[in-house]
Amino acid sequence: MPINPKVAQDVWKDIGQSVQFTVLKFKDLPQADLHQAIVDFADRSQAIIRSLRIRDGKPDGTPSTLKVAFGFSNHAWDLLFPNSAKPQELETFTGVAGPKYQMPATEGDLFFHIRANNQAVVFEAQTQFMKFLSDYTEVLDSTQGFRYFEGRAIIGFIDGTEAPAPEDAADYAIIGDEDAAFENGSYAFAQKWRHNMDFWNKMKTEHQEKAVGREKFTDLELDDDKKYENAHNVTSQYQKDGEEQKIIRMNVPYSDPATGNTGTYFMGYSRYWDVTKGMLQNMVDKSDFLLTFSELLTGQLYFIPSRDTLAQIADGDFD
Repeated sequence: MPINPKVAQDVWKDIGQSVQFTVLKFKDLPQADLHQAIVDFADRSQAIIRSLRIRDGKPDGTPSTLKVAFGFSNHAWDLLFPNSAKPQELETFTGVAGPKYQMPATEGDLFFHIRANNQAVVFEAQTQFMKFLSDYTEVLDSTQGFRYFEGRAIIGFIDGTEAPAPEDAADYAIIGDEDAAFENGSYAFAQKWRHNMDFWNKMKTEHQEKAVGREKFTDLELDDDKKYENAHNVTSQYQKDGEEQKIIRMNVPYSDPATGNTGTYFMGYSRYWDVTKGMLQNMVDKSDFLLTFSELLTGQLYFIPSRDTLAQIADGDFD
């Protein structure tokens, strides 16, 4: 069967005005209780989304902007469905290391990426989800992001220029018939960065541009000889069999400016996890300039099931 974006979850580059990232860990409870909770939630979550989209729609027919992706880590999948097959590339991310920097792995069982133009809708979605999950999980991370000016990353550069255009995104974001049992799912890599913004903001614009590989105002790419060797748009490229590979990437700003806690929540949705993993390895191997003023706080891989697969989970087809 061909890829069908209509049954995929929202694994696209659409940051929204307000964003919520949540990572949950299962409590130490009997496996049967956790399994039943997720079977129930797989159905309830979709009903919650449908209801909120109706409530968020406008009288003039303008549709809701609510988008949600929900998924499982490898640890969660093995715990919940020990007798069932799992996505071919789903594994536990254990971190990547280079000569100078490393990207750590952190715990996580369930992952939510919720976004909308109205923060109240994001709040209500996460609140309702937690109503059915809080007895079974503890929160490892909760991060509220936002859309910065002109869709720029918090460091001031346009985000995602190299990401595939919306009309081309499905082939890069959604699993195809190479893993037919989990077709229309996606691999999501979630990684939270904290930046030393004082360091970054003291750099002259021309040096920032060389570090990113693009002009700050126009977003035009610099010639290779004008970039630093470890410019971000150099190190984050990944080639396979001589061809550049792409994923759906989003850099979502978050900040508490009063305390200086400011950073980027990186989201990468991909059809093939090995592509995202290759990009991460390149970044540490080549000492991506962004790592010089950043602390990496989290990192884990999640499988985002299609809505069809969620319906199968709700029907008890996975055990």
